[in-house]
Amino acid sequence: NVLLEKLGSHPTFISAAIPHRIYPPRFNRYTGGEFYGVHVDAPIMSMPHSNEVLRSDLSATIFLNQPDAYDGGDLVIETEFGSQQVKLNAGDMVLYPSSSLHQVTPVTRGERVCAILWAQSMVADAAARAILFDLDQSIQAITTAERVDADELMRLTAVYHNLVRRWARI
Repeated sequence: NVLLEKLGSHPTFISAAIPHRIYPPRFNRYTGGEFYGVHVDAPIMSMPHSNEVLRSDLSATIFLNQPDAYDGGDLVIETEFGSQQVKLNAGDMVLYPSSSLHQVTPVTRGERVCAILWAQSMVADAAARAILFDLDQSIQAITTAERVDADELMRLTAVYHNLVRRWARI
């Protein structure tokens, strides 16, 4: 619940995921050569204690211990730009398409502890979500600028909201 509350109030996560539903976090611990082989996440997941289902658009790994606490244990995500190895500081999260091939390499020393979760976005199309993310990040940057033209900011905000309205499915 603590993780879900933090994510629900984290502007970058909200901007990137535009979440409709979030599968409750699961926790994993790898040690002594343990790994998770190459896979894609299930496209449809049954929500716990419910008859509802979630379409997994996005997967998230939240690292819960420091990277120097273990060797190996990298999250490797296959992207259109090649393999991306991810090993972040405790408290940091990586968000990636659930459709991506990914794996956790063997942990050769220490233990790797993470939380994993899945999100159904209100905007299923990844390209549309990327456009909305870029636009929202620009709006947030402009909002904090020293000099803000309120009319132009309102116009950009209206474009953002109207694109969400066009692309969102709830």
